[in-house]
Amino acid sequence: MSEWTKHDLLDLQNLSKEEIELILQTAKSFKEVSSREVKKVPALRGKTVVLLFFENSTRTRTSFELAAKRLSADTINISVSSSSVSKGETMLDTAKNIEAMNVDAIVVRHGSSGVPKILAENLNACVINAGDGCRAHPTQALLDIFTIKEKLGKIEGLQVGIVGDILHSRVARSNIWGLTKLGAKVTVCGPSTLMPVDVEKLGVKVSYDVDDVIKESDVLILLRVQKERQQENYLPSIREYAKKFGVNKDRLKPAKKNILIMHPGPTNRGVELSAEVADGEYSVILDQVTNGVAVRMAVLYLLLGTKEPGIIDS
Repeated sequence: MSEWTKHDLLDLQNLSKEEIELILQTAKSFKEVSSREVKKVPALRGKTVVLLFFENSTRTRTSFELAAKRLSADTINISVSSSSVSKGETMLDTAKNIEAMNVDAIVVRHGSSGVPKILAENLNACVINAGDGCRAHPTQALLDIFTIKEKLGKIEGLQVGIVGDILHSRVARSNIWGLTKLGAKVTVCGPSTLMPVDVEKLGVKVSYDVDDVIKESDVLILLRVQKERQQENYLPSIREYAKKFGVNKDRLKPAKKNILIMHPGPTNRGVELSAEVADGEYSVILDQVTNGVAVRMAVLYLLLGTKEPGIIDS
């Protein structure tokens, strides 16, 4: 297993297969911590992690905060609406002022692609990308990959279908980078208006028939139609999208018997999937949420931890 050498986590595109596997293996060790009566280890005692979210978030923000606290780090939540950014201060000046308080890591989510990279190039603190624009969401992809491996025992050779708004999805891009590096075969599926130009160059197949994708997939990752990122109308109606691409119980009848149904959230029941699928036997959506804490613990530990022997088991 390779050693971790990265200072920041900006995307999975620049990680090697070995580095991704190291995160997954470390997350496996940390998952047990969250099942203890005392859900803490002292791995990051004395470290300070700042959550700087320029976009709304429930799962990702809470997951990172829990991850940091379970590693015994101090956490600071900054609401951008009440920060100096709202008074005209630049995003970079805000981050530099936060760093001047001797923080160790900044977890940033921003609506513009490339912001975490800009921060990483200008700060000494570790920068973790919690989602930037339509570009990348590395920890979401890592927890998805962790969940798949936990449930099916492997990644290599699996058929993974990603269905929905591929064009605006940072989750889709990060999953494509991670899954293909680990040997999975990925098919993207959605309306032609929501399919990026030349997406095949990322090493995926393209389909516009969700029924075909369901039949061949071991894993189905369903994506939300991201109306907040769309500058124009890409669909005639949400009802039409649900009819053509939404996954319900009848649509799953030809699926493999152990297919996994995944969703990064928030889910729109009755649109990308029905309630009975979201809550059904194939769904691992809540497992994804659980595993998100372990994966983010692993990322924080690899970036900030002392690597002392036995620290995880303390």
